[in-house]
Amino acid sequence: MRYSAPVLFALALTACEPPKQEAAAPSAVPAASAPKPVEDRSALKQSVVRINSTLQSWNPSQPWEKNPPGQRRALAPIVGKNQVLTTGELVADATYLEFESTDGTRMLPAKVIAVDFEANLALLGPADDEKGAKFFEGTIPLELAAPPRIGDTVDILQVEENGMPLLTAGSLQSVDVITNFLEGQFFLTFEVKASMQSAASSFSLPVLHQGKLAGLLASYNAKDQLSDVTSTELLARFLQAAKSTPYAGFPSLGINTARTEDPSFRKWLKLSDDQGGLYISNVKKGGAAETAGILKGDVLLSIGEHAIDRRGYYPHPTYGSLFWSHLVRGERSTGEVVSLGILRDGKPLKLAVTLTRSDESKKLVPSYTFNQAPNYVVKGGLIFQELSKPLLEAFGEDWRSRAPLNLIDALENPEKYEARADRIVFLSGVIATPATIGYERLRNLVVRRVNGQEIRDMKSLAEAFKKGSDGLHSIEFEDENLTVQLDEATTSAVDKQLLQRGIPRLSRVK
Repeated sequence: MRYSAPVLFALALTACEPPKQEAAAPSAVPAASAPKPVEDRSALKQSVVRINSTLQSWNPSQPWEKNPPGQRRALAPIVGKNQVLTTGELVADATYLEFESTDGTRMLPAKVIAVDFEANLALLGPADDEKGAKFFEGTIPLELAAPPRIGDTVDILQVEENGMPLLTAGSLQSVDVITNFLEGQFFLTFEVKASMQSAASSFSLPVLHQGKLAGLLASYNAKDQLSDVTSTELLARFLQAAKSTPYAGFPSLGINTARTEDPSFRKWLKLSDDQGGLYISNVKKGGAAETAGILKGDVLLSIGEHAIDRRGYYPHPTYGSLFWSHLVRGERSTGEVVSLGILRDGKPLKLAVTLTRSDESKKLVPSYTFNQAPNYVVKGGLIFQELSKPLLEAFGEDWRSRAPLNLIDALENPEKYEARADRIVFLSGVIATPATIGYERLRNLVVRRVNGQEIRDMKSLAEAFKKGSDGLHSIEFEDENLTVQLDEATTSAVDKQLLQRGIPRLSRVK
């Protein structure tokens, strides 16, 4: 339990520890792109800039305040006129972004042109176009490389504090569809073997292949000397999508799948021995698959012309066996129509699916909430929030076993709640006040009704409290034989004291 004390009242808040601010990655951590063919290595400085990022996330326990700020510093490639490519992680929860020349003599405020946290990519430009033109004068934008092959040599670019460029050669060892920033978001990634050298501290670094931009390093394992590098194809698709406003992003099919290797399971699904296929265990509400008529229990046999095997893989012409999701997220765009081969009750079907982008703001439990202030309501000392995955992750590294089971259930089985709620509103903690005597230990309870009104989101909760009922507020919780009663007169007096003694505002509802 984390405690703090805004003057009179001790805040007995959620059992979540606020996330620790991540320090800037060591100099050995790479992540970014690669430059244009040049004979003079020093000329590489004309194709990269440093990015300084000040970031500050919201406190999951006390949603009216932020965590202490942190800083990150990156080396990033220039990819177009006054445009710089970097990772989405670098700009997540950023309050200030700044370009810095590699010699450290010039600075310029920057802004985000497009960001995709799922793909871990961001495109930045100058906050002021006129000043930006002067800052980028004489620079040389990088061209994208042809996709490298397994066994090819790539170069990781660093710039030391004295301005000297440093290239580290590495070998592309393998290619796979993995997640490198947000859990559950899988994209084509290169694994590069390279022994990084110590240079100026940088959260991300450019990677070169034959002098051109080949990818963005997302992580570096110093022990094994292995780096995960965002693939060239992914960069190309992101930069193309970033030309359109609003940014459309990478599509998703909107399904969960399971392997079909078990013989008994295959027999039940009526799959023949020569068929592969993945069992569709869930179809997400409002997704592309649901719109196209795909049902839970169907078997996914093919995407386009590519057959999917029992483990979910297909043969890629360059990289060998790749996971099926690359056929959607890596090779197609939002709005594109793709043909799916389906087996339903033993009968083959062909369905045309228009691919769409998953809207995180419309999810019952959002997977990420970067750059967004959280919704909350404080009433008489009761603290209500909308559930998100970052809130659950605040329980620590083993949050899946430490977080309350009812909240984990809402994350993993949203279909059970979507008919009656747009967001999960829950009691996250209690401040000990005269209005909450006897309720101090309550927390992590999902709210069902307030003053007889069904609660679908934070806005409906705030409206229900405004109505009141005979001087009392009645709060009913999901799956609990418990009703909390708050006296309106006492609650109002407490709310005024909370505003005077540490909480800047009692609610944020968007």
